[in-house]
This record gives sequence, C-alpha cells and structure tokens, in this order.
Amino acid sequence: MKIFLSFILVLLMLSGSLNFAFSQEKQKKGIDQSLRKGETRETLEPSIFRDPMIREAYRVAKEIPWVLDSIYCYCQCKESPVFRHKSLLSCYVDDHAAQ
Repeated sequence: MKIFLSFILVLLMLSGSLNFAFSQEKQKKGIDQSLRKGETRETLEPSIFRDPMIREAYRVAKEIPWVLDSIYCYCQCKESPVFRHKSLLSCYVDDHAAQ
C-alpha cells in the first residue's frame, strides 16, 4: 500500500504543478464535468494526518477534486462491498488513502 500511496502522491504532485495552467483555463471556460464519477463528499482535512507525505496527498486532493474524481481507483475499492467508491477521489473522503 505504501508503493500505491507513493505512486498516487507523485501523480498528485504532477497534477498540482499543472494546477496553475488548469486554473487559468478553468477561469476561461469552466471545469469539464463530463468525466466525473459523481463523488460529492468533501475530502478530509490534511492537518489531521501526522505523516507529511499523507498530509501532502490529502492537500492536493482537496485542491483538484475534479481530477481525482475523473480517475478510476486501482485499489479495487469500487468493487468492494465495504467501500463502494465512485472514483479515486472517494479514497480521500475517508482515511482509505492513508492506509
């Protein structure tokens, strides 16, 4: 799971670096909602986590929820009867991404 979290963190950091370009484009024509899977819950506050990598992942998730809601979660939580996540964003509305 640590490798998965590291992969997601790298992905989120790359996405975060592109955030400036996205924010300018978003101001021009709005966010494309067509790929969203429909997660409407808020992500957890990054400050509740002690681990700096986890805190950073949750911080980025809070900044770009539309990106994560457009990505399939490969940890199989969508298929799980326990989690039933809609997208990768769903992993950040609880502590699942930190595990």
